[in-house]
Amino acid sequence: MKQAPAPVGSAATPEEARAWVGRVETREGALTPELAGMLMGALGHPAAGQPATHTGAPMPPLWHWAAFPDFVPIAGIATDGHPRLGGFLPPLPFGRRMWAGGSLSFRGRFAIGERITRRSEILAVDFKTGSTGDMAFVRVGHDLRGEGGGAIREEQDIVYLPIPDSFRAPRAIPAPEAPLFAEEVEVGPVRLFRYSAATYNAHRIHYDRDYAREVEKYPGLVVHGPMQATLLMEAAMRHTGRVPVRFSFRGVHPMFDGRLRLVATAEGPSALALCTVAPAGHQGLQARFAWED
Repeated sequence: MKQAPAPVGSAATPEEARAWVGRVETREGALTPELAGMLMGALGHPAAGQPATHTGAPMPPLWHWAAFPDFVPIAGIATDGHPRLGGFLPPLPFGRRMWAGGSLSFRGRFAIGERITRRSEILAVDFKTGSTGDMAFVRVGHDLRGEGGGAIREEQDIVYLPIPDSFRAPRAIPAPEAPLFAEEVEVGPVRLFRYSAATYNAHRIHYDRDYAREVEKYPGLVVHGPMQATLLMEAAMRHTGRVPVRFSFRGVHPMFDGRLRLVATAEGPSALALCTVAPAGHQGLQARFAWED
């Protein structure tokens, strides 16, 4: 028999946190034309075209991330800007949380304005010890179904870490030397704020420089992992003329406001290996874009 979850607002022990495995939440959402316009304004850059955002237009892949905002009262928001843990996600005893990576498979397409049903389930809660100390990983599975028959299976990995006394950069992974393409994108405070607004993401590391530096000990504003993934996705679609069947990504180094490059190399006849690259030359987010099974 599973142990009862810890009360909302208190930190769970590892045993209590694992009791969240199997928890299910079902929601309905939609990417309205207004939200689609906000995303278009946050993602656009000189190398990218402007997708249609009217009702019925095809929804670009990964834009479903803006279709299910968490409408939480201010009283339910934690110091970092996230909704307080202890509802759908377990209340873990760590001050920093990040979307570490994920994988998606696509069948068909969604449309702007289409009603989408999302069933979410906590698949795993694992505790580990690494070079930065104790940490926890939560894996969430999402099954999305659209009224028009489109579907997405997504698994999302969230990592929870203690806030360090100072910023310690992960091992730098050099950028590919001979990319198929490389595009440069300016990622400043306005773009970061716009993406936070479009996705209803109030995590302060993306727009509050004082908080990012003084509390979470980052050297600058942090570029959203999902935004990097979406920029890579859209670049891959432009250069291949294909829509994805599968897409996966993982963060290997935080990226900070300024400039980043979108880089690709071939990975077999029907896939690209992608990454964002910092001005210093190291990779930030790695991804794989595949257009055939």
